Amino acid sequence: MLKFLLRGKPKAKRVEKRAVRRELLAIDGADVAVNVRLNPRARRIVMRVHPDTGEVTVTAPARGGAGPAMAFARGETQWIARQLQRMPKPVALMPGATVPFLGVGHPIQHNLTRGPAPVWAADGAIQVHGRVEHAPRRLTDFFKREAKALLSARSIEYAARLGLKPSRISVRDTRSRWGSCSQNGSLSFSWRLIFAPEFVRDYVVAHEVAHLKEMNHSPRFWAHVATLSPDVDRARKWLRDNGRSLLRYN
Repeated sequence: MLKFLLRGKPKAKRVEKRAVRRELLAIDGADVAVNVRLNPRARRIVMRVHPDTGEVTVTAPARGGAGPAMAFARGETQWIARQLQRMPKPVALMPGATVPFLGVGHPIQHNLTRGPAPVWAADGAIQVHGRVEHAPRRLTDFFKREAKALLSARSIEYAARLGLKPSRISVRDTRSRWGSCSQNGSLSFSWRLIFAPEFVRDYVVAHEVAHLKEMNHSPRFWAHVATLSPDVDRARKWLRDNGRSLLRYN
């Protein structure tokens, strides 16, 4: 009777848990954090260094535990070191740093004189007023406002050329994509495009605005992009070669 009842009950859906633990690995005299993910579905050990954050992750079959995963990582310390060395060095948004505002290098200067705003651009430099410890927040806010203004204006202009109008335009700190277009016509862009040249920003805007017309990457979609932005190939190459560097400013 018991067996029958148990057999007659609906089987609970099995949820696979992927265990994650963090280990430290000594590389070139420094401790590097390694995320070990144990995945029941994994058939082999795979290691990845995130191109933007430098985070090291090793995914391994759960049955073997973390030991083989870390042994694999220890055997690849030179490879990990090479990947980390290729990453752009982070730049703090502080007086003394130089940022590529609008794609052109601008030194950040601490200005003791009150200006038109807490942060402003003048004579090829970014001026920041007030206490130095508030500079990173004020500079970030400034760059976000500038990005929102420029990207919004260009989005509206390009959309009008296609006889369309975005439902909403926003800027975010996205690190996996430069822009996006939702089904409801909302456009979103990375504020870090403020550090890219104009032809690159124009391409990203054209790409997302074209999605208002074609929510795909068909030949018709690319024809719309080319109509709005003539430097498609050059901009795509620039992003491939330099896009990662836009993420270094914080």
